[in-house]
This record gives sequence, C-alpha cells and structure tokens, in this order.
Amino acid sequence: MTFLCLDCGLPYPPEGAPHQCPNCGGLFDVQPWDFDLAQVDDSQPGLWRYRHTFSGLHVNLPPVSLGEGSTPLIFAEAFGRQVAFKCEFLNPTGSFKDRGSTLIATFLKSRGFTTALEDSSGNAGASFAAYAARGGLKAEIYIPVAASGPKRTQIEIYGARVHPVSGSRAAVTEALECALAARVGVAYASHAALPVNLPGYATTAYEIFEQLGTAPGAVIVPAGQGGLLLGMYRGFDALRRAGLIASIPRMVGAQPRSCSPLWILSTQGWQAFQQMVESPTLAEGVRVTKPLRAAALRKMAEAGHGEFVPVEEEAILWGRDELAQRGLYVEPTSALVWSALKQLLPRLADPVVAVLTGSGLKYSR
Repeated sequence: MTFLCLDCGLPYPPEGAPHQCPNCGGLFDVQPWDFDLAQVDDSQPGLWRYRHTFSGLHVNLPPVSLGEGSTPLIFAEAFGRQVAFKCEFLNPTGSFKDRGSTLIATFLKSRGFTTALEDSSGNAGASFAAYAARGGLKAEIYIPVAASGPKRTQIEIYGARVHPVSGSRAAVTEALECALAARVGVAYASHAALPVNLPGYATTAYEIFEQLGTAPGAVIVPAGQGGLLLGMYRGFDALRRAGLIASIPRMVGAQPRSCSPLWILSTQGWQAFQQMVESPTLAEGVRVTKPLRAAALRKMAEAGHGEFVPVEEEAILWGRDELAQRGLYVEPTSALVWSALKQLLPRLADPVVAVLTGSGLKYSR
C-alpha cells in the first residue's frame, strides 16, 4: 500500500502526519492495495484482522482498538423486497467513523504525536475522542455550535476539549486550520484529508462479502465527504482483483437535496459543483459542500460503478421512522438510505445492502 500526492506524486513522508502535501499543498491518496483471504488474522482485535491490507501504514505497535467492526447484517422488508442493512451504528461509539479512527489514532501514535485536533459535525469528533482516550492522546475537537447535544456530550465525556464554532460547517474547518497554524507538534487528525482511514472503511466491504458469501448487487451509503463510499468501493475492487468476486457492486451515495454536491457534480459538472452553497439539513452528518475526494468519487461514477441520489428533506424523518419500525433506530443522516431505496430499488440487483451509519441515540431533536 502506497500513499501519493494526487497533484505532484510525492510519496507520503516517513515522518510527521501532514494532511496535505508539503511540496504542493495537494491531497494525499492511497494507491490500490491487495486483499488475501489467507492472511485474514482472527487473533487480531476488531477490524485489525485485515491488518495485511494496512501494510503501507508501517505500524508496528499494538493497534488502538475498541473492537470496532464485525457489525451485523440484518435483512428486512423494504418496498416489497428483502434488503440487507449493515448496522454500522453498532460500532463502539455509535457510528462507522470508528473504522477510520482506529487507524488514524494508531498511525498518529506510531508517529510520536501526543496531541491532535479534529473538526467534525459530531460523529467523527466523538469517534476520534474515544480512540484518542484509548490510545493516550490528547484530543481537541472543533464542532458546529448547532451540533446535536448527545454528540457533544459524548466528546466531552471521553475527555476531549471541545471548541464550538458559530456559522457554517466550513467555518468549523477554518477555525481549526487557524488554530493549527499557530501550534507546533500537533497533528490534524482529519477524517476527510488524511488517507489512512480509507483502508479502514474498506473493511466494511470485506465483512459484507463474508456475511453474504458473495458480492452484493448494490450498496447504498449516506455520503458527505464520501469517504465510506470510496473506501468500500476500493475494498470491493481489492476483492475483485483477488478473484473473490466477479464484479464491483453498484455503489450509491445518498445525499440530502439541500446539500448534495456529489449529485450536482455527477449530473451538472464542476461549475455547478463550485457554486454550491451550504444549506441546512436534518442530515447534519453529511452537511458538506466541497468534499475533498469529489474527483475520485466522480471517477468511480463515470467508470460505471456508482451514482448519487438526492433525498428530499421531508423524506428524511419518514425514513428514520420506517427503519425504526423494523427495529433499526438510526439518526437522520442514516435514514437517507430509505428514500434512496424507494427511488432506486426497482432497478438494483439483489442482494442490495443499505449501510446505516449512525445511532439514533445521537440525535436529540
């Protein structure tokens, strides 16, 4: 596994943990990696059983783990079909972000950092705060003032310092970057910019393959930055290259129509994407107007492997309630998949998997 700058090709430095290329300011990304079923190690904790796919991290110390991964796949009726729901809200901190946080915390600790900053709408901050506590790191989390109360409480309980920021979600990132520029020896544990979490997200694909015994026909995922969707896509591609599945499933990213940059990009192009403005949405976990890995996600769609679908605001809580009637209590962001199923299910091949990313216990309104 190799990490390279997308703009100038610089390999990721052997020291430090830059969130952007020190040479040109570009974004680092991970190159395709291999999956070997014979190397899956069940003696390792959580998703670290797939440690051989993390080889490019060069992490030799014990992982910072809370037993993340191995989430259940539950079938339930949806619009006259049986759909498999991947219950990522049952990860240790209540969201899929744990799959990235375990790698980020382990990576930062291996690089000698003791303090790290993160910005988040809530789930990523809560997740990193937990793994920082587990790994003995000091965490400072920048969140919107309007972030859901339970998420803020969760961050604080883990012992992280919370920095509430007024204004847009983009303003939260700007506040963190200003603080980071004034400090030395502090890492930016960005779940959006760092490439190390993508192999962690890919483990969701490996588990789905193991649970189904085959590749899904389609996978539907709520998409903000789109890291989970991209990581899973690359995980399925690794399985395909290993000869374990014949083809990559249809990858679908669900976004609220009021904040749907990836859908805009794929249907209207870069100019419309650049003109996107941030609008309120109940799906606060995907309130992102400029996803950093938009180009890679558009490439996935253009290659015929995926698409993006907008969800009307009034359909979000309806989806949450429909899922709850099936025993699946999720936050509004996760509920985007229900409307996406209604729109797309007639043309998706079985088995269809919908990923439920965050717990309903995190939402207080």
